[in-house]
Amino acid sequence: METDKKTEANHVVRAYQRYLKLQRGYSANTLDAYLRDLEKLLHYLEQEGKQAQEVQLSDLQHFAASLHDIGIHPRSQCRILSGVRSFFRFLQLDGYRDDDPTELLESPVLGKHLPEVLSPEEIDMLEHSIDLSKWEGHRNRAIIEVLFSCGLRVSELVNLKLSNLFLDEQYIRVFGKGSKERLVPISPKAIRELGYWFTDRNLMNIKPGEEDYVFLNRRGAHLTRTMILIMIKQQAVEAGITKTISPHTLRHSFATALLEGGADLRAIQAMLGHESIGTTEIYTHIDMSTLRQEILEHHPRNMKTKI
Repeated sequence: METDKKTEANHVVRAYQRYLKLQRGYSANTLDAYLRDLEKLLHYLEQEGKQAQEVQLSDLQHFAASLHDIGIHPRSQCRILSGVRSFFRFLQLDGYRDDDPTELLESPVLGKHLPEVLSPEEIDMLEHSIDLSKWEGHRNRAIIEVLFSCGLRVSELVNLKLSNLFLDEQYIRVFGKGSKERLVPISPKAIRELGYWFTDRNLMNIKPGEEDYVFLNRRGAHLTRTMILIMIKQQAVEAGITKTISPHTLRHSFATALLEGGADLRAIQAMLGHESIGTTEIYTHIDMSTLRQEILEHHPRNMKTKI
């Protein structure tokens, strides 16, 4: 009987995995993250002697409490519970359950988190600290400039293909979360940096099957997200930047620079590839002194009356 329950649970997980991959179009990385978080729930339910099909809201509330008790950060708790909601929506959608017990499941309340942002001058510091005499010099400068100029996710950067560059027209085609396609303008400076990198790239021995990737390692294979992260952190040290940064910092810096330059929030949403405008709003960090000055200068109640 116990074996039958385990077989049934494995069948449901495989069905959910197919759903995420084929219907939701999630990337391998996103898929792995969802399944890892689901494993936490399934392990908890196994200890409680319950199956997902018979879970009630109270069971999920106890599971959420257990995440807190073992010291998981509130932000990670929210992510795990988001995956739990996705799983139970699938169970209802696919007929495994008649209801969704997560409808009233609450997540921890998070304070607003504003990630680090680099100014254009700090981006220049990053790029100028790169040793161009090294083999990877022009490549690394092009990576930083493309991340900042186009606001790409690091996963989008490592999967960027030559066949999706339209440099004469000054835009690139990007495939984001769920393989959703968007067109993103690319700056003349980023195009120049790519040109310098392509000169070096043309001299490489490229592995079969890797020819279309824009950014390659010394062995002629496309880069990984970890390689980009390590490079940017090392470059920040070289540049004397003490902020804790990552590739995502450059995406945030891109969005913040657009906003401060007067871009509409909807336009920024489209550039970043966000489904919800709410997601974009975390990028709207403007220095409060700048905001105060804008209000003083432009709000009608603060403008001097002309006589």
